[in-house]
Amino acid sequence: MDLTIQNSCQIHFSEENMSNPYFKFKRFTVFHDKCAMKVGTDGVLLGAWADVEGAGRILDVGTGTGLIALMTAQRNPSARIFAIDIDAAAISQAEKNIRESPFSAQISVLEADFRHFASSAGQQFDALVCNPPFFENSLKPTVLQRSIARHSESLPMEELLGGAKKLLSARGSLSLVLPSDKLSKTEAVCEGLSLHIVRKTIVKPLPDSLPKRVLLEISPCFKSLAEDEITLENSRHEHSDEYNQLTRDFYLKL
Repeated sequence: MDLTIQNSCQIHFSEENMSNPYFKFKRFTVFHDKCAMKVGTDGVLLGAWADVEGAGRILDVGTGTGLIALMTAQRNPSARIFAIDIDAAAISQAEKNIRESPFSAQISVLEADFRHFASSAGQQFDALVCNPPFFENSLKPTVLQRSIARHSESLPMEELLGGAKKLLSARGSLSLVLPSDKLSKTEAVCEGLSLHIVRKTIVKPLPDSLPKRVLLEISPCFKSLAEDEITLENSRHEHSDEYNQLTRDFYLKL
């Protein structure tokens, strides 16, 4: 995909009014003015969809603003959550967002490269959640911080899934949101690592649109695949009932 197509896809999946330095949810506020990647539909979808109920220890890989860590804490008040990112500015912003939320006691924020963390953590997690960088072989943004956040060279799928396999408990799972054209490669990497895709949700922007994203739950434990589909909007700026249902505990307007 070239840059024009990638950008149009990202814009369609982003929240409106990104000039605002913060995004207010029902129980917390996320400032994103210091982060390369802003609050967007990808992150909200993943935070609402990921299977984190019953998980005792959760790792948010590439936390950015801390959005997914905060959503996870709201959904699972008894979990201990670790949020890591390689970017110092993102860590600073996530720390502030989390500190000023009702969930600060649950969440620890660490500046760390996931590859090093996976090799040295010495602990396992019941759930990993990641909105990964995925723009491969495209013109890089001129700002290095945004380039690291957006491009898969900073965390290739093989290294993400290999690290997840080291960190997951026997019945744990990794939840991801990806462009739909990355599904085949992800399936192949999973097969090579003896990991299993156990849940898949195809994401369509509009009823008549082709899928743009896919939500995946990946586990070292084999289970029959659960597969479904979600449409985000009935028409432009009119969210579908299924999207409203999924995100009802977070958006102020729902």
